[in-house]
Amino acid sequence: MYGVHIEKVNLKNKVEREEVETFLENFDLVLDRDVDYTLVIRAGEQMTAAKGTPIVATCSKAKNVLKCFAVIDELRGEGITSTLVSALIDQLFSQGIYHYFVFTKPSQAHIFSALNFKLIHHNAEVALLENGIYNISQKLKEIKKNYNIGDSEKAALVMNCNPFTLGHQFLIEEASKNNSEVLVFIVEEDKSLFPFETRIKLVRQGIGHLKNVKVMPSGEYIISTATFPSYFLREEGERLRAYADLDSSIFGKYFCHIFQIKKRYVGEEPYCTVTKTYNETLKNVLPIYGVELHEIKRKAFGTEAISASMVRNLLKLDDIHKLSNLLPEVTLEFLSTSRGREIVENIKGSDSPH
Repeated sequence: MYGVHIEKVNLKNKVEREEVETFLENFDLVLDRDVDYTLVIRAGEQMTAAKGTPIVATCSKAKNVLKCFAVIDELRGEGITSTLVSALIDQLFSQGIYHYFVFTKPSQAHIFSALNFKLIHHNAEVALLENGIYNISQKLKEIKKNYNIGDSEKAALVMNCNPFTLGHQFLIEEASKNNSEVLVFIVEEDKSLFPFETRIKLVRQGIGHLKNVKVMPSGEYIISTATFPSYFLREEGERLRAYADLDSSIFGKYFCHIFQIKKRYVGEEPYCTVTKTYNETLKNVLPIYGVELHEIKRKAFGTEAISASMVRNLLKLDDIHKLSNLLPEVTLEFLSTSRGREIVENIKGSDSPH
């Protein structure tokens, strides 16, 4: 194959975006909303056609996640995917990004393996592969060294803390009381109203009295629902099950093995379907890796379990008189700072308090 002309799509142009969306529909795919860069190849002599001729292949990325690949059947086996991947990687390098992922159907994983991507894990619905200057084992061993984490058995928690509440504090304290060493991984991806640097700082301040607890970033390998793809898993229930299984399996397979984690703590989930499904999946997956799940009854205020979403709702409604019953002093103090007030204003102006 020679003479291929790759064209960048202006995603802010409604016509250009809809053209890609229509092309993807032919493959029962969608263009994920978080996509920030899209390329297409058009039909024509030696594939050098100008705008206006039909799209025959496309690919996209969202930050460092490659996605939304589609190539017409007639061009399968012609090296088109390799050409598109190379072009995306060139764009990543130009942005200073040297490590990247691809979510794909398990049946397509071999295509990316042939392009030097390494499989992290797969289930029946989705495969996650990576490529770049490090891999998951190297990265987790680096975290282990940087945080001076030994090889004794540990308990762990994974939290977003958007924001840090008395419920989070209570759950960490419970793990601390019942284990000699506890690791708390704060979801690093910035898809929350409270930015990562704020969230991890508040947790560290709020559990400073617990000397057997270490708080650290989750890194890129604890997947958020915001990152998980919808472009080939359209049905919400299917997507949620695939996400929960993949994330739980990666945690058990890599985190628990490298950090010697034998217990994971979660709070009971009376409200959120996503979190409830995730907890149920953890119960099924973690024992495969020799890890126990401990589900702790949530700290309550009155008859309601304390949650970060409850706090965000109160902030959005400007109903702040209850916050002292829901938040530790460190979070209350932060909300009174200029940065805290700015975040509160953003919550008030948002469509939904995520």
